This record gives sequence, structure tokens and C-alpha cells, in this order.
Amino acid sequence: MNSRQELRFGVLGPVEVLKGNVSLDLGPRQRRLLLVRLLLEDGRPVSQDTLCRDLWPTDRPTGAASSVRAHISRLRAVLDPVRQGRSTVLVSGPAGYALKAPAGARDTALFEESVSRAREALRNRQLPAARQEIDAALGLWRGEALAEATEHAFAIRERTRLDGALHDAKELQAAILVQQGETEPAIGVAQGLVLKAPLRETSWALLMRALYAAGRPVEALRQYERFRDMLATELGLDPSPQLRDLHTAILRHDVVVLGTQQSADPVTAPSVAPLAPLALGPDFASACGHPAPATAEATPFVGRQEEQKQLAALLSAATAGRPRWAVITGEQGSGKTRLTDELSAWAASAGFTVARTRAGQALSGNRGISQTCPTVQLLDALRQDGKDSAEDEEAQKDPLATVVDELTQGPTLVVVDDLDQAPQGFHRLLRRLAKVLREAPVVFVCTLRNPDAPVSSMLLADLALIGATWLTLDPLTADDVADLLAARGESAGPEEAAALHRRCEGHPFALAELMELPPGRRTGPEAQVPAAVRNILHARLVDLPDPARTMLTYAAADGEWLDLALLADVQGLAPDQLLPLIDAAVTARILVWDGEPGSGGTGRYRLPELPRDVVLSTQTPSSRQIRHAAFARELAARDGADPARLARHLRAAGPMAPAAQR
Repeated sequence: MNSRQELRFGVLGPVEVLKGNVSLDLGPRQRRLLLVRLLLEDGRPVSQDTLCRDLWPTDRPTGAASSVRAHISRLRAVLDPVRQGRSTVLVSGPAGYALKAPAGARDTALFEESVSRAREALRNRQLPAARQEIDAALGLWRGEALAEATEHAFAIRERTRLDGALHDAKELQAAILVQQGETEPAIGVAQGLVLKAPLRETSWALLMRALYAAGRPVEALRQYERFRDMLATELGLDPSPQLRDLHTAILRHDVVVLGTQQSADPVTAPSVAPLAPLALGPDFASACGHPAPATAEATPFVGRQEEQKQLAALLSAATAGRPRWAVITGEQGSGKTRLTDELSAWAASAGFTVARTRAGQALSGNRGISQTCPTVQLLDALRQDGKDSAEDEEAQKDPLATVVDELTQGPTLVVVDDLDQAPQGFHRLLRRLAKVLREAPVVFVCTLRNPDAPVSSMLLADLALIGATWLTLDPLTADDVADLLAARGESAGPEEAAALHRRCEGHPFALAELMELPPGRRTGPEAQVPAAVRNILHARLVDLPDPARTMLTYAAADGEWLDLALLADVQGLAPDQLLPLIDAAVTARILVWDGEPGSGGTGRYRLPELPRDVVLSTQTPSSRQIRHAAFARELAARDGADPARLARHLRAAGPMAPAAQR
């Protein structure tokens, strides 16, 4: 083996590199942090500027670049000491520095592979093998994941993912222990899980099952009541039907459903019969050792790398006590909520209090939409102590000071969704906060569809003056679509990714809906329009005036690109009558204008695939034939008309085709 193959990298705890059984001396903390940053990229290069920004998010020294180069040089000497020529472990190039560590050399990959094998063994009822694999997986954890980078924004997303994977693995461990009859250890694992994630039903289901299998049904029922009360208090919700079914089965001692008899002596009982599935959802089933058939997972988060970096930088700045503001704009379905969901998860894992409002209404807290006072809404979103903000005397006396006090208790992320739909009073509150907050560990992220809405203009002007970060969510790229397909484990070529990108126009919502269809129904001759997308587009069509809808039926018959002169002639319209109809369709986001780069405003109107399919679906076959016949007559009367285009319209016109052209 060469030195590269012998190296093993660990980040499930303090970063370490082993060569054989010897732990290498990686040097000071900043050098170990640099190694973590490179490991997170999985072999992709990281530029020197990015390394400087991530290693020193605040108060960057003047010699940061030189320091990075020095640390790289010393890491090479440690990782690849006997190299001849360029290092094959820590390489450099025009794009930056990259650490080439194969998957089998990283503890994160070994952990995930062991968990996957444990899950497969449990599915096949091979309990000893499942136990061996899950113990090996959990044994790789030496402490907190990415321990060197706990305070650095670049590690937030991976830490969140790894922490979630660890929780999943411990749930799997508890399920295996229950099925092996080791109920007391299973109870201990499940109790730790519900303390770690008190609102996660899967962990509570495991705890209830483990207690029942240990011969403690009364305690299992008490745990259900405890979770039900917590869920009602925190979220105003009831347990899911699946958990209620489990509760009923325990009440009835339904051994057919539970698949087990109670153990009279849980300590000495050698084993417990396998637990039967409870017709639970995928999460419950996998936790209890009976995975349901594979279902489509939530759409993986792809693209938006630059936006993620900028938002992560704001979180880093906030930890130093500097308030930051960001404005995210984009049309409906452009991914604003998904981006802020990801940001909220990162922030929560980094110790931030996360408060969210939508259109000025709290999404958490005690009173929710029952209150309209902006201060009460924001306090409800911020507070984690169960206080009723509407009855807070201090808040009534000095509402602004109360909000400021809440915001300065610790690192806080406030997400304001749909700012342009919030009332004026909420805008006024945010304007005052923007002026008075000068030293506070807080980040405000506001999302809106229309930055030109009058209701938001004064607030946005104030935020511009204090240097707010402004992010406009553009459509996803074809590469993003390819990344999504790869993340879902689909082996699709570049042509398929490009076709899918063309069909959804890079629109995240449309893309997510298309991904719910079978692959053969997403693009091509058998392509379908997802129901949710169809409903949205149909609603836009309904809002158009009748002449504009008629114009679109002709445009859809002709194809993707609009030939304005031909389109006017087949309808018997003058150009000045056609253009207002086109403008209405563009405003309704049915037609789009594709400008030619550097052309000074020239371009063409286009009817994208999904809107075109919806427009065509609103017509009867005979209506479509009439429109194709109109195009055929007009083209036949023109000198120099494209023969292929004329032939296409004649075929589509069918019996309505002009007799002279048949």
C-alpha cells in the first residue's frame, strides 16, 4: 500500500488522521480546521480566498493567504512525507486546494455504509449481523461531529446532516435491541433519543414499544400521554394516526398487532418475538425494524451554493454581535422557503434561537394567528418559555424594548416569510428595529415575491442604507438538475437532465413536482403536467382576458417561439392589437421574453413547454385542428414559407386541412 491508501481520516469527533494505528500530529487548531474544511469538499478544490474567508470569518489577518499556504505545506509534509514530486494527497491547481481521500478512508463514509448494512440485515431478519453492523457504526463516533468547526458557518450543514444520521442510527439500534429481547438497553437508548429530539414521534414510538416489550405497559402509556401533552402545548397538534394506533394496541394488549407477549421478568427473559409492523409510515417502520417499501424522498436541496455562502456569512457575523439583514426575492415557487428552511436548520444546530413569521403572523409561540399586534406576533415567534406575549405587562408598557431584549438574549435568526403580504404595522416594527439594533447577535432574513410592492418600499429603502444583503433567486441551472437526479440515485445522462431543465425552465417548484412523476412521464412524447403545476397555470389563464387566451391557443398550435406577424395574420389582428395581448400573457407568467445577450433589447417571445401543454389541454381536438388549418392557409398563401412547417400544420389539421393543400 502507498501512504495515501494507509491514511484514515476521522471527523466524528476531533479531527484525526491515522497511519496504520498511529495518530499523526496535525499541528495547531487552525491547521486542523483547514483539514476539516478540505475534507468537507470530498475531493473538490477550494479556492484560497474561500479558505481565508472560512478560517477567519471575522478579523481576518493581513497575512491570511500566506498563513494558508504555510499550513498547506506543513499538512503535505505530514500526510505525504515520502512523496516524489507533487503530492497525490493534498493537491493544488488553478481552482484551489483539494484533499484526495477515498471514501473508504473517511469515518463518515464507513459509518454510513455500516448503518446501511445494518438496516439491510434487519430487513432480512438477520439480527446478529444487524447488531454487529450498528455497533460498529456507532463505535466510530468519538464525540461531537466536526468538533474543530463548531463555531464556523461552513460546517453547519454537514454537522446538521451527521447529527441527523446519528439520531437515525440510534433509532435503528434501539429497534434491533428490542427485537433481540434486550429491552432495558433499548429503553435507555430510546430515552436518550426523546431527550435529544422531544418532538420526534419515531423516537417516542420506539420508547413505547421497548417499554411494552419489557413488561411495563403502564409506563408505555404514560410516555404516550407525555408526548401528546407536549405536542399540544408546543405545536397545538395531536399525535399522528400511526402513534394513536400503537397506543390503542398497548391499551388492548393486542398481541396480534404488537406481535409480542409481555415478559414477566424483563431482566431474565431470553428474547421477545419480533414486533409486527403497525401500518406505520416510512419513519416509524424503519425505526421498528420493518421498513416500508421505498418511497420518493423529499427533493434533495441542490443549487443555491452562493446564496448559502452569503447567508452562512451573516450567521458568522451575528455570533460576533453584529446584526445583519438579508432580503431574498423570487417569484412564487422559486425556492425561497426551502432556502430559509435549510438556513433555519443550520442556525438551530449552531445554537441560534430561530423565530419565523409568515406575512407578519407568528408560526410558533402561544397565540399564533389569533393576535394581530405586530409586537405580539414577533414576541410569540421569539419566545421559547411558553409565556403569553399578549398578557405580558412589560411588553404592553414598552413593546419595542421588550422585543429588543428578546433579540439580545443570544444568537437569533428571525425569518420573515412573505414580507410583501405583511401589514404596514409589521413593516413599521421592522423599520424601527433596523434603526435601533446596533450591537446584537441577530440575523433578519426577509423573503418576498415582489420587491416593487408599495407596502415594502420604505422598509427596503431603510435596509439598503444599512447594507442589507440582497439575494435574487434565479432559475436553477441544467447542472443543478443533473445534481438533483444524481442525489436521488437516478442514472440520467446529460440529455435527460437538459430536457428536464428545459421543461421546468429551472423553476424549483415545477422541477420538484416533475420529479414526483415516473421518469418516462417527465419529458418526451409521454410527458405529463403535474396536477399542482397544471392548477397554477390554469388559474393564471383564467385571469387573462378572453382575447389573450384565444391568442395563446393559436400560439400553442404553432409551437414554442412566437412568430408575431404570422400570429397576427391568422387571427386577423393588427400588430398594435396583438401586443397588448402578449403583454398580458407575459405579466401572467405564461409567455416569456428571451432577450439576446448584448443585443440591445432584441429577442423573441416564447411559450414554454408546461404552459403550452396546459393551453393545448384546454382545447378540444376539433378546436386544435381549426387553428392548425388557419396556420396552414396563411402559410400556403405566403411566398417562401417553410415547407416542413406547412406540412406539420397540414398533418395536425386533419380533416380541417384546406382542400387545395391535402
